[in-house]
Amino acid sequence: MGERLTTLADFAPQLWDGLLVTLQLTIGGALGTVVIAIVLGLGMLAPTRWISVPSRVVVEFFRGTSLLVQLFWFFYVLPIVLDVNLEPLTCGILALALNYGAYSAEVVRSSIENVPKGQWEAAMALSLSPARRMFRVIFPQGWALMIPSLATLQIQLLKGTAVASFITLQDLNDRVGVLRQQTGDTLFSYTVGLLIYFVLAWLIQVGMDALERQAKRRLGRGGPGLLARLRGTRGQGGAQAKEVAA
Repeated sequence: MGERLTTLADFAPQLWDGLLVTLQLTIGGALGTVVIAIVLGLGMLAPTRWISVPSRVVVEFFRGTSLLVQLFWFFYVLPIVLDVNLEPLTCGILALALNYGAYSAEVVRSSIENVPKGQWEAAMALSLSPARRMFRVIFPQGWALMIPSLATLQIQLLKGTAVASFITLQDLNDRVGVLRQQTGDTLFSYTVGLLIYFVLAWLIQVGMDALERQAKRRLGRGGPGLLARLRGTRGQGGAQAKEVAA
């Protein structure tokens, strides 16, 4: 074990380089995921079919195709089709953002639809424009509902970054494989990799929990009773909507 730990210590700089690539993929993919999810999620709720139908088609396409195949398409096929050469890191971020953004768009859509009907009616009674109605009253409540599901998808995205090693990126997964070759110990090397991925996933969950608490505080609904209060009576909905819009 001492020899393996010594090898691990010597290999630490390379492992750190792989970790940085994984972090870039995760952060870039996560930011892209949120933007795509909000755009497509709200697009699917649009009253006009020329917005809602294309949004649904894009979501179903990227949900229905493999992340690995999408990654290969951006890396190998896109340069042939459009004569555009993207950096491997850019291809990885793009594939992750589109794939997990499509899944997250469904979370956005369902969370917005789960905001109580009384909130919608109260927002309309305030004579707010459709945009202000959505972003001042409805979306903040839907945001608090969607964060737990988005947290799960962000952790899945972290684990999905491992496929980036197939397009020559020396990410954490790739570096763990090299560590296995140097130590000759599969159990030790991949256990190190599992622990690092676990710590990263735990940090994501902690961050998303903090984000959820902040979203609840902004609505004046701290504590575990958020869902119950969101499902309050129609009369309460009007007072809540006025409070959020204020």
